[in-house]
Amino acid sequence: MRLDLLLVRLRFSKSRAVAQRWIAEGHIRCNGLRVTSAAHAVDSGDVLTLPIGKGVQVIAVDSLPERRGPAAEAQSHYRVLDASRTIAIAGAQSRPTASEQEGPSLP
Repeated sequence: MRLDLLLVRLRFSKSRAVAQRWIAEGHIRCNGLRVTSAAHAVDSGDVLTLPIGKGVQVIAVDSLPERRGPAAEAQSHYRVLDASRTIAIAGAQSRPTASEQEGPSLP
């Protein structure tokens, strides 16, 4: 399936034109490699890195959707990798908490 079509069907993009611009600007990675062609073929098992808001989301494509359906249906076709951790884009990093700055406590 084409990458631009997949982004629309998984509801990461509102239209193919927006997805194509996103891809052409080099914001998308597939299996760790930057993609600049909207016609790039994506299959089940591929890992996509997408800029979402001020962060980055890494997803694994489990299956290819037949249509652009409701959000719940779209989310059933992929899983978010490392959902417990937010990957921030440079400049949008969060500050460490006080407990993280102190380091380990000594006896």
